Amino acid sequence: MSTELQMLVWSVILGLVQIAIAAAGSMAQRGPGWAASARDEPAVPLTGVAGRLDRARANFLETFAFFAALVLAVVAMGRQDASSALGAQLYFWGRLVYLPVYAAGIPYLRTLVWAVSIAGIVMLLKAAL
Repeated sequence: MSTELQMLVWSVILGLVQIAIAAAGSMAQRGPGWAASARDEPAVPLTGVAGRLDRARANFLETFAFFAALVLAVVAMGRQDASSALGAQLYFWGRLVYLPVYAAGIPYLRTLVWAVSIAGIVMLLKAAL
């Protein structure tokens, strides 16, 4: 399996972990009754770490589709090289580091780590073009 596909698989795992962690934080603040409800009423906004975990999850989902599409395109076109492999690794490791940095509330480092993951996407885009 190529590095790009390995990073895609690990990113799916990371995404599932983020969903689970954000859900646990949400349930801790809103309670199991809310989690089991139909959620017809607007939820009380999450605060603190739970809010940051939920926003990190949302941010992951905003970028993951671009990453996945580019990995699949690069592999389908046979354009994998050292640069596309590095791009996939930058995305995965950037997203992995982003989660605890955002949860800890470290603002400038969070932005820098996010930029690393975006640079990875751009490297994959370059390989696809």
